[in-house]
Amino acid sequence: METRDIDVGQKKAAGFEIPLPSGPLVLARGENGFVMCGYLDIATADKLAAAAAVVRGVKNLDELLANPVTDVSAKALSMGIRPGMTGREALQKLA
Repeated sequence: METRDIDVGQKKAAGFEIPLPSGPLVLARGENGFVMCGYLDIATADKLAAAAAVVRGVKNLDELLANPVTDVSAKALSMGIRPGMTGREALQKLA
């Protein structure tokens, strides 16, 4: 597993890349929520009232931050996170 700090404006977030047999699980966690790859389920995030955004088809943290958000939980939506913004833009709102 690889972990690293991610600068998000004045704050830091934590990034995780976990190698799995069929592809990596990639996640960036801020203080108020997280941006995740398509391995994780937005319906579960909604069920747990978590602020989460999904970026699909990524293999590492750099791609997670650069590519567009495809899905958001209800809580993330209420925080101003929208599909189409980059993973980094979403993480800035979640940090």
